[in-house]
Amino acid sequence: MPNIKSAIKRVKVNAKANAANSQAKSAMRTTVKKAENAVAANAENAQELLQAAYKSLDKAASKGLIHKNAAARKKSRLAKKA
Repeated sequence: MPNIKSAIKRVKVNAKANAANSQAKSAMRTTVKKAENAVAANAENAQELLQAAYKSLDKAASKGLIHKNAAARKKSRLAKKA
């Protein structure tokens, strides 16, 4: 544990940011997985889930959780499955 006040604060801030980023990334993965499962099962709400997955991928890319090209790749692969 650091002794310097600013370093202590950085540890706290980094921990908080890491928790938020982990939660957001997990939520993104969940929406993508739901969309993939809906498309595979030919569910009637597959289109809505695809839109939600696209939105979460775009949001993650804009926040820097994933690279913009990774988001585009994932969206493309989802569209190909649909």
